Amino acid sequence: MKFYLTTPIYYPSGKFHIGTAYTTTLADTIKKYKQARGYDAYLLTGMDEHGQKIQKVAEKDGKTPQEHVDGMAEEAKKLWSLMEIDYDDFIRTTQERHTKVVEEIFDRLMEQGDIYLSEYEGWYCMPCETYFTETQLVDGKCPDCGREVKKMKEESYFFNMKKYADRLIKFYEENPNFILPESRKNELFNNFLKPGLEDLCVSRTSFDWGVKVRKNPKHVVYVWLDALTNYISALGYLSEDDSLMQKYWPADVHFVGKDIIRFHGIYWPIFLMALNLPLPKQIYAHGFIMMKDGKMSKSKGNVIYPEPLIERYGLDAFKYFILREMSYSQDGTFTPEGFVERYNFDLCNDLGNLLNRTIGMINKYFGGEVTRYPEAVSELDKELENFSNGTIHQVEEYLDTYHVSNAITETWNLISRTNKYIDETAPWVLFKEGKLEELKSVMYHLVENLRRIAILIAPYMKHTSQKILSELSIPKELQTWNSLESYNKIENLKVTDKPEVLFARLVQEQEIEVIKGMMK
Repeated sequence: MKFYLTTPIYYPSGKFHIGTAYTTTLADTIKKYKQARGYDAYLLTGMDEHGQKIQKVAEKDGKTPQEHVDGMAEEAKKLWSLMEIDYDDFIRTTQERHTKVVEEIFDRLMEQGDIYLSEYEGWYCMPCETYFTETQLVDGKCPDCGREVKKMKEESYFFNMKKYADRLIKFYEENPNFILPESRKNELFNNFLKPGLEDLCVSRTSFDWGVKVRKNPKHVVYVWLDALTNYISALGYLSEDDSLMQKYWPADVHFVGKDIIRFHGIYWPIFLMALNLPLPKQIYAHGFIMMKDGKMSKSKGNVIYPEPLIERYGLDAFKYFILREMSYSQDGTFTPEGFVERYNFDLCNDLGNLLNRTIGMINKYFGGEVTRYPEAVSELDKELENFSNGTIHQVEEYLDTYHVSNAITETWNLISRTNKYIDETAPWVLFKEGKLEELKSVMYHLVENLRRIAILIAPYMKHTSQKILSELSIPKELQTWNSLESYNKIENLKVTDKPEVLFARLVQEQEIEVIKGMMK
């Protein structure tokens, strides 16, 4: 079973903030989950390195565009290493393996009449590197970013989008889950496909930092025909060794932000149709991480970067927060208050205390030993088992459909239910009354639930997961996703007598101020 998933290739005009980190963490989490389920999962990420904006940023810094993007690529790789992102390939659009493919595709599309030469006049947004018609502007400004646009006219090559519009509409109708969530699909259909597609400008002459059109080198291939091709150029499309292309294409899912769904949901499928290639199975467009006062912006001084948060609070806490706060079809919100609250309540109180209480009681009552599945199981024990089994199925269903925040919520419901079980069974009373068999059953069920919880959080909280499994002395064969199916395999464990604190409680007001100081 193969599973090919991608992030967008990121535009390196500035340092990557937690929004970029979220997309990459989301993709990495799904990859690790799929691997745990036995898939041959392949994750592609990278950088989109061409365009006018890169040229201008480089000039401003006194660098060549290549020097600028080389430095940014190293920064990106350093960040993904810090975040332990398990990507299989990092594609850069300045690499020859990519530029050759773009040149060849452009030629092919010209030869078959999909690309033609004309003149373009329209409203151009430089930050988005996109042309808009008068009717697409919002209050005379860019509909995507709200910035000023400039009237421009230049000779350009165009892609004949109209030729494929009906075919794309038919594909949408036959594949209702192609664009996720449904609200994004409806937006594309109603705002772009239904009114009729305009032909797309696919070359520029006003700058030269890009892939040259072979037959007319004063033109450079314009951003989206260049950038989107990365998903197949990285697999060796049109190269001597296209074994990865044969193995992994079509992609199972492209993860993108909602701001670029138009390009992925309309342009990309049409380019693939023109190349006679299968379309990706799904495109999931997530929302934004917002701040209390709106979008992240340097002018507002509210941009937050991953590095200081990870260095102070740990990678697992960072990943937990950004994944949990971003619900499936909505924007999420980052606040210092919210981060500290999640850390203290969810990680420290709920999960950390559950582990420490369990280990403490096993050491106190049974010298640290858990022997086997109990012969006599109470109604409360059975109820907990059923709740745990239901959670596993629900988490799998959510992860299979990219509802990662929901999957985390379900896992924390299991943590809360297990904490409640301690209060319901009152182990201290059972010990006092000498009901040791009942007490053994309670300890067994606590360890078993913690084992399952550790496996469920492993795709995004690897270190915490490993620490739980290690402190409980869970054998390797009971650390796999497949082992979640059983509830009676634990035998003769001896838990640690010196448990470490998973998450130390934060001083709330102090840490809120620390995080505020990280914002720029």
